[in-house]
Amino acid sequence: MSYRSVMERVERSIDAAAGRRDQVTVVAVSKGRSVGEIRALYDLGHRDFGENRAQELVAKVPECPDDIRWHFVGPLQSNKVRLVRPVAHLLHSMDRVDLGRVWMKGPGRPPSALLQVNIGREPQKSGVDPDEVDGTIRQLGALGVNLVGLMAIPPVAEDPALVRPYFDHLRALRDRLSSAHPALQELSMGMSDDFEVAIAAGSTIIRVGRAIFGD
Repeated sequence: MSYRSVMERVERSIDAAAGRRDQVTVVAVSKGRSVGEIRALYDLGHRDFGENRAQELVAKVPECPDDIRWHFVGPLQSNKVRLVRPVAHLLHSMDRVDLGRVWMKGPGRPPSALLQVNIGREPQKSGVDPDEVDGTIRQLGALGVNLVGLMAIPPVAEDPALVRPYFDHLRALRDRLSSAHPALQELSMGMSDDFEVAIAAGSTIIRVGRAIFGD
């Protein structure tokens, strides 16, 4: 486990970007990891964990401490909303209006969500086209979805520096929209290979699995 190493790198990246520690949430992506591995990280003080499969998430929740904040970071099928909604702290992958309609069904207020943006306009990836973000936010807002930011997975690049323009684009999009949608504060961008670049670009949430847990 390389948790301490990752957190040191996060601290250095925040310092270089003249930010504060409480402005960046590190989500330890625990998909495929055992409850024992999650508990080991929990014992080091970590509380934010991410899962991308609904059934794996609901199987782990009762086996883990109840003050963990669970982030759902993968594509969510409408028929799996009933599993994720009661246990998630934050949904990172709100990617269509139809999902928003299902998300709002059920008792009480659902957790907050991030709008997933297909920042590279890649046909194989989920997410809203950047040109359609404003309209989608308005439609989801009319449904009552509490959108608190944007999420994106940029195109894969061998050199992490090459993804910086995509991170900058997402931040610029958030900044442009935040006057009309002031609740949009979070930027979930950056994973194991590029989280330092993402923090430099203004990320507030990074999703790190392999760098923490190993291959």
